[in-house]
Amino acid sequence: MAVNRAPYGSWLSPISSELLVGDVVGLSFPLIEAGSTYWVEARPHEGGREVLVRRGADGAVADVFGANFSARTLVHEYGGRSYAVHRGTVFFSNFADQRVYRVNPNSEPVALTAEPPNLRGWRYADGCVTPDGKFLACVRERHDDEVINDLVMIATDGSAEPRVLASGHDFFASPRVSPDGSKIAWVAWNHPNMPWDDTLLYEADLERDGAVSSIRVVVANAGESVVQPDYDASGSLIFVSDRTGWWNLYRATTAGPIALYPRDAEFARPAWLLGSSNFGALSDGSLVATWSEPDGARLGVLDAAGMREVPIEWSIVWELATDGERVVALVASAVKPPAIVEVNLATGRTEVVKASFINSVDADYLSVPESIEFPTENGLSAHALYYPPTNREFEGPDGEAPPLIVASHGGPTSSSDAALRYSIQYWTSRGFAVADVNYGGSTGYGRAYRERLKGSWGIIDLDDCVNAAKYLVNTGRADPNALLIHGGSAGGYTTLCALTFRSIFRAGASYFGVGDLSALAKDTHKFESRYLDGLIGPWPAARALFEERSPAFHTELLATPMIIFQGLDDAVVPPNQAEQMVEALRGKGLPFAYLAYEGEQHGFRQAKNIMRTAEAELSFYGQVLGFDPAGNIVAVEVENANAL
Repeated sequence: MAVNRAPYGSWLSPISSELLVGDVVGLSFPLIEAGSTYWVEARPHEGGREVLVRRGADGAVADVFGANFSARTLVHEYGGRSYAVHRGTVFFSNFADQRVYRVNPNSEPVALTAEPPNLRGWRYADGCVTPDGKFLACVRERHDDEVINDLVMIATDGSAEPRVLASGHDFFASPRVSPDGSKIAWVAWNHPNMPWDDTLLYEADLERDGAVSSIRVVVANAGESVVQPDYDASGSLIFVSDRTGWWNLYRATTAGPIALYPRDAEFARPAWLLGSSNFGALSDGSLVATWSEPDGARLGVLDAAGMREVPIEWSIVWELATDGERVVALVASAVKPPAIVEVNLATGRTEVVKASFINSVDADYLSVPESIEFPTENGLSAHALYYPPTNREFEGPDGEAPPLIVASHGGPTSSSDAALRYSIQYWTSRGFAVADVNYGGSTGYGRAYRERLKGSWGIIDLDDCVNAAKYLVNTGRADPNALLIHGGSAGGYTTLCALTFRSIFRAGASYFGVGDLSALAKDTHKFESRYLDGLIGPWPAARALFEERSPAFHTELLATPMIIFQGLDDAVVPPNQAEQMVEALRGKGLPFAYLAYEGEQHGFRQAKNIMRTAEAELSFYGQVLGFDPAGNIVAVEVENANAL
C-alpha cells in the first residue's frame, strides 16, 4: 500500500468519533455466582445507563432489569459496586432514586428501602449478602442537613427498616461476611484522610438476627492503608495493607497480621470506587490474586506452598471475582479491548465473556505504547506511556517531529495504564504523539512515589508533565512548537496550571478541571472535602497556598489558547470552576472555546457529548496549529479566533 506524506494531525483515520461510542460499553464489577456470571455495562447510547447483565450457565445473556432502571450508586459521588447476588436473587442500587431493589429470577424489581426524604438523598453501595440470604450488609450515605455515612443491615425480604451496624466514622467501606455467617469485617476512616492514606480495619461477631457484637479493631496504625478485607474458605480474615510501602496481602491472626506474599508490587488500586476486588477465596483454601508490577499485571494462586503464577495473555487485570471454583476477571491489553473473561487457573487460558467493544481497526493503525522513565526535578525520575503516531497509510513530512499531546490523568491519586482505548488511538491515528504521564503522586509505584504529591499538588504533577514533554522533544519524538496538554478533573487542574504558569504548550483542553482550589475546598462533596489537606494544606489556614496554586487567581498570566469542557450537573467540580476561567479568557481576548453539557456529571456518559467533545478538541487543535482535520469533522466555534 502506498504511504502518503501529510501534515501531522491531518491524517485520515478509521477511528471516527462515532467509533468512540458505536458499540462501546463500559465494563465493571464482574461477579460469578451459582453458575452465572454478572457484570455492569455502561451504555453511552442509552444516555450512560448502567445495566446489570447476567450470562447464565447455559450461555444465554440477558439484562437483569428493564429500561426503567440503572444500577448506579452515588455514594461518595463516584459510586462503585452497586449490586450483590445470592442464589440468583439480585440486589442493586437504582440510579434514579438511589433505593435498593430486589430482583428475583424472572421478576420485576421490588424496592427494599424507603423513599428518601429528598431526591437521591439516601444512598447504598458495596453490598454483601449473608450466607443464609436474609440480610444485605452495605454502606449507606444519607444527605440530610449534613452527610452521614454508616454501615447498615437490610432485611432482604423488606420486613424491617435498615439496622445500623457501625457508625461514628466519616467513611465506611467493604463490609464482608465470613463463609459461615458468624463474623463480619469492614474498613473505616476519618477526615482528613483518604482511603489510601490511613484506614482502620474492624471485625465483629454477627448474630443470627443481623446484629453485631464484640466489635474489635484488627488494624489501626497511623500511615497505613488497609483495603479489601474478605474471608478465605476457612474463615480467616484476609486483607491488603501498604504497611511496607506496597499494597500486599495479609492474614489476620491473634498474634498480628502475617504477610502472605511480600513483594514490591501492588495488590490493590486506590479506592476511588467502592467494591473493587483484587483477590478471592478458592474452595480448597487457596487464594487467587492479581497484582501489578512495572512491566504489567500478574495473576496467581497462593497456597501454603507459595504463589503459583498463572500465565495469561492480558497485560492488565483490573478486578477479579470467584465463586470458589471458577474465576472471572476484568482485563485489557495494549492491542485488545477491555473484556470480562473467565480464566482457567490450570492453563491460563481465557474465554471472553463480554468485550467492551469489537476491535474493528487493523493493528497497523494502532499505536502500542512504550513505557518511559524520564528525568524530572530534584534529581528524581517519573513515568509515562509514550504512544507514537501510527497509521499505515500516512507518514509525516520529512525531518519533522509530530505534535505531542501530554495527557494528565485524574485523581490525582490514580494512574494511567496501557489498555487499548480508542480515545487515545483517535489522536495517534491522526498523526499526534501522546504521552500519558504517571506523574509523582500516581499509584502503581509504591507509597513513597504516591506521596511525592503530599503538599505539592500543582507543583510535582506540573513539573513532571512539562519534563515529559521536554524529554520527548530532546529525544526527537515531539515537535517543540506543537506541544499540547489535556486532562480531566485533577488532570484538568494540571492542564490549567500548565496553560497559566508555563509557556511551553501551544494549547490545551481542560475537562471539568479545577481552576480555583479555594472554591473546590469549600464546594466539593464530602468524600473529597478534606483531600486537599494532604495535597496542599488545611483550609482555610493554607489559603495563601491555595490561591498561589490556583490558575483562577493568576489569570493575568494567561496567554495560551484553550478549550474547556464541563458537565452542568457535576457535583465534584461544579460548573462555576469552568465559568470562572471562561470569563477570564473572554476578558483577555484570548482564543478559547467552551462546551457545557446538560445532564452530564463528573465524566461524560452520553454518546452525543462524547462524540462532540472529541471532534471539538481536534478542530480546536487544527485551528491553533494550522492544519485541516481529515474526515467529516464538525468545527468548533472559537471565540477571539482572530487572535490565533
